[in-house]
Amino acid sequence: MKTKPVYKRIVLKLSGEALQGKKPHGIESAVLVSIAAQIKEIRDLNVDVAIVLGGGNILRGQANSNSQGLDMDRSVADYMGMLATVINGLALQNVLEKMQVATRVMTAIEMQRIAEPYIRRRAIRHLEKGRVVIFVAGTGNPYFTTDTAAALRAMEIHADAILKATRVDGVYSADPFKVRDAKKFAKLKYIDVLKKGLKVMDATAVSLCMDNKLPIVIFNLKEAGNIKKVILGERIGTVVN
Repeated sequence: MKTKPVYKRIVLKLSGEALQGKKPHGIESAVLVSIAAQIKEIRDLNVDVAIVLGGGNILRGQANSNSQGLDMDRSVADYMGMLATVINGLALQNVLEKMQVATRVMTAIEMQRIAEPYIRRRAIRHLEKGRVVIFVAGTGNPYFTTDTAAALRAMEIHADAILKATRVDGVYSADPFKVRDAKKFAKLKYIDVLKKGLKVMDATAVSLCMDNKLPIVIFNLKEAGNIKKVILGERIGTVVN
């Protein structure tokens, strides 16, 4: 069994839905504790850990821009979604620090009383000091997803890979919950993801990773210990490079 990490610095991309567990919305405590414990596990391996959180468990900007007849402006809905990611970031920080894991929340939208403003050099310094850094509020701009934020932050902090945690064990040719004979891919090229329209990350994020040769590992978060397995180089999920 491998014991040495293959990545020194990673960005872990977590969707908001990952935090809600079986609840219809919001945050499920047991799921949050499980995720925090897995993060602590890889931090104990001296891996630099940065996290980008979505906010879909509370509010998803794009989906809510024209729901229930509100005809809400997309920019307004996206800003609301960014604020939802801040709530998730503070919740995860609280649990991590109760596990004695030093953590900093850095936000793309300034809110001084609850989080640090995102400054690239400061984020890198936090990582060098062994702190887990949680990036919230996306890129700070509407029309950009948290997938794109994850890719952007990964480039800025010189991460070795993006780990995208999902509810399935990799990338499939079709939705495995709906198509029984959907094919799972062990490896993919960036261009294949874009051409086939596979649901890995949005096209902007994939293009950014392709331009900068940053690997993306897609794996199942629900199975405890999977984050550590990816860090140690075990072949699980799908690798896009």
